[in-house]
Amino acid sequence: MSTPLGDGTAANQSDTGGVKGFTITGRMTSERERVLGMSPEERAWRAQWLKDQVLAPDEPKENPEYYRQRYNILRRFYRAPLKAFEDALRPKLGAEFAYVIRHLISSAAFSMIGVWSIMYYFKYNQSDWTKKSGWKVGMSRKKLFPNDPEWPNFETKQDHEYASYGFTKSNI
Repeated sequence: MSTPLGDGTAANQSDTGGVKGFTITGRMTSERERVLGMSPEERAWRAQWLKDQVLAPDEPKENPEYYRQRYNILRRFYRAPLKAFEDALRPKLGAEFAYVIRHLISSAAFSMIGVWSIMYYFKYNQSDWTKKSGWKVGMSRKKLFPNDPEWPNFETKQDHEYASYGFTKSNI
């Protein structure tokens, strides 16, 4: 949308790139215009325009060259299994629903891989006394209240066990 400036010129922003916009429907968008008498040429044009708005059953068609240009060879390789799955679902469920199913499966798979990677890292790369790297994972003591059966006898650490990072439990 253009905004007039103080000097009467339009600002640089425009939805149509500076060209005056127009509707492709002509004067047929107005009900009054449609009710007025139309010439036979206008009736033929209107009928043809309405027919042109209906897509064929096999449209939109996929262009394999467009797919090849859009995705490089590596992306085509790792997309191949789910693309085959989507192509198998498309006749039964429709293009949009098959795409949604494919997207959900791929998102869930990548999420699971991410969660498993994080769990693996935390499980096997904890910081201990033998190295400086890794996450320092500490466990809190269980909360005990006076009504609990273990109340006076709760587990405590000895002074030498604090910040030992597994040194006291090592086999060395």
